[in-house]
Amino acid sequence: MSVWLQILDTAGAALVLTGAAICLLGVIGMLRLPDVLSRSHAATKPQALGMIIVLAGVALRLRSGMDLATLALIGFFQLMTGPVAAHLVARSAYRTGQVDHTELLFDDLDQQLTEET
Repeated sequence: MSVWLQILDTAGAALVLTGAAICLLGVIGMLRLPDVLSRSHAATKPQALGMIIVLAGVALRLRSGMDLATLALIGFFQLMTGPVAAHLVARSAYRTGQVDHTELLFDDLDQQLTEET
């Protein structure tokens, strides 16, 4: 094995461990934060970044064309569905009254939901 392949493998392993650590921090944030909106933030932001870093590390380790295309599709679909799911969870928590309105700085949904159409 050449020196460059060893360097790529080591960098890939470091990226996988770093991404896993960032995902772990997101999970700890989900467990420790007090309300639904904070938890949905902790569920999406670090998870998306950690997933991208893990996929980059796996891409450095695999180095095949089909594998890279598969990893790109995985990253694309995860980045498209994660924020949408968090938005839907936060909106349903708002509509069911699980959000403390006194802690919100600006509330656009209050006017939309109380207006008569």
